[in-house]
Amino acid sequence: MKAIGVIGYHHTGKTTLVTAIVAELKKRGFSVVSIKDIHSEAYHADTDGKNTALHAKAGSEAVFAKGLYDSALLFPRILELKEMISYLKADYLVIEGMKDAPVPKLVCAKDTTQLDELVDGTCIGISGLIADELSTYSGLPVFCLQKDFDALMDTVLKHSFEMLPMSEPECCSACGFTCSQMAIRIVTGKSKRSDCVLDNAPDLKLMIGEEQVIIVPFVQKVLKDVIISLVDNLKGINPQGKINIEIKR
Repeated sequence: MKAIGVIGYHHTGKTTLVTAIVAELKKRGFSVVSIKDIHSEAYHADTDGKNTALHAKAGSEAVFAKGLYDSALLFPRILELKEMISYLKADYLVIEGMKDAPVPKLVCAKDTTQLDELVDGTCIGISGLIADELSTYSGLPVFCLQKDFDALMDTVLKHSFEMLPMSEPECCSACGFTCSQMAIRIVTGKSKRSDCVLDNAPDLKLMIGEEQVIIVPFVQKVLKDVIISLVDNLKGINPQGKINIEIKR
């Protein structure tokens, strides 16, 4: 699943840009999911006292609310991005907010002060209210949503890439970088998405149902060594070649 982020302060055009990108991706035949990061202390996904909230209060770790017109999966806790995407499947993920996510981003702003604060190495372009005043900023293109939307979409399609595994730095960094650093390197052309070690034919693959679970190299090595040492001690088998283990629960 490829991802693109849209970040910026309040009332700078983020949601307008996100909905335009989502609609255009759908128009071009892609499946799309999105995430909205909300920082208002007044916002709650559920309503206190409602039956779904009572389910959660009683101890349910997740509650599916199924209505006549839509459905919602509610969690009585904050999920990190890595856990969120485990529930999502699509060609593209569009994220509004989450400025620290290791994905290419468009920055919406109303002035250069905001740009100075928000633009980093993952930025692929500028949009929002400031597009009426600038055409470029620090070498980055500035897109007016009304006049430059085709060029903006070309940039989104060119620079978006499959999401990085977001492994903890102390567990991986096998490529020599954290996922945040790797995202910057990919955006700036210093690395390729294929340079991520976890994507390069792992020695050990863990499948839960039909889903592959990404395992950092250190854990791969530990599991592989333990399994091979046990298999090597079995009698009457050829220990060479591929080993398949299936556990039913």
